[in-house]
Amino acid sequence: MTVLVAGAGIGGLTAALSLHAAGIDAAVVESAREIRPLGVGINLLPHAVRELTELGLGGELAAIGVATAENVYADRYGRRIFAEPRGVAQGYRWPQYSVHRGELQLLLLAAVRERLGSGAVRTGARVADFAQDVPETPVRGAGPGPVRVRVLDRATGTVEEITAEALIGADGLHSAVRARLCPDGGPLLWSGIRMWRGTTVAGPFLTGRSMVIVRDGDAELVAYPIGRGRINWVCQLRVSEPGPLVGDAAWNRAGRVADVLPRFADWRLGWLDVPGLLNGCEEILECPMVDREPLPSWGQGRVTLLGDAAHPTYPVGANGASQAVVDARVLARELAAADAAPRGLARYEAARREPTAAVVRANRAMSRQGGRTPGDLARVTDAYRHATGGGVRELNTRPSLSPTRP
Repeated sequence: MTVLVAGAGIGGLTAALSLHAAGIDAAVVESAREIRPLGVGINLLPHAVRELTELGLGGELAAIGVATAENVYADRYGRRIFAEPRGVAQGYRWPQYSVHRGELQLLLLAAVRERLGSGAVRTGARVADFAQDVPETPVRGAGPGPVRVRVLDRATGTVEEITAEALIGADGLHSAVRARLCPDGGPLLWSGIRMWRGTTVAGPFLTGRSMVIVRDGDAELVAYPIGRGRINWVCQLRVSEPGPLVGDAAWNRAGRVADVLPRFADWRLGWLDVPGLLNGCEEILECPMVDREPLPSWGQGRVTLLGDAAHPTYPVGANGASQAVVDARVLARELAAADAAPRGLARYEAARREPTAAVVRANRAMSRQGGRTPGDLARVTDAYRHATGGGVRELNTRPSLSPTRP
């Protein structure tokens, strides 16, 4: 079996590594002509760290990430409202890591090229279209032939047809594979919140491994260390009522500190200089907080979706990249166990579609939470873990997702 993965992001690269570990040939095509360490910080929750550790990347993760010790809610004067331990301190067998998104992507890319070969990831190549023969049966069957994928070389403009046993659309928020599979999949939905993101070289705060969420009315600051003396920060402002997005949803559009600093200029936390954090950032990114309605189906026959292409979600539960990692591991497990690719993809979708839809719904609920007492916040965080399947005992006792070898 040979699987073609569209997209060399965190989900796509983890899928390639997972398929290879399961004994399945994989190749990746990536639209970007060069994969560079772009972006800002993200969090990997223990369920994702477990999967990457089982892929043999635990040491590399520890080297680039910061093991989060606690999550602290505070007001704009730095008064602590609620705090809870995170990762190992919370009882998980695996840490929670805060990492730079681009550095994690390069770590995964290096592992793919080392294990699958230097040509396993082809850059500057975009999926333009695909075709397959889908039998008219009640259950997706093996089908008479492979999927035929038309891949555009962006440098030359030529189109090559590649055949594969399966095509995985891991090509992000604006997925070309999703658009072809689900042309009526609905618009991007805007929460009404705009986000400004950046990383700033600054001294440690609180434990040195703390994540903080500071709220004041329609404004929120999230900040946490991501290693090498850098603090990742996100400023969120509610500027509109929720509704379908009109305009650009690019996550890497340049932003201006002048557009966000006035709302945070008089925040005095004591242990973190918020105006200094914003003013000290060399590059600010601005984007709307968006998601999509969960799909009733991700794929057809030999084609399916993974990660943001399948289930984009608000970045409020530190769970987007983590869910893509779990997608990748379940995908490999089910394909390895199946006697035909379409049956494996059907089982993968059955295993992952509802849990990821629950994450989308839980992240929406988290973004609307109004209670700000310690009891309110304890209930919110507990409810989130329950809704998203992230409980300590649940993860610690769950069997491995690695395929069982005969």
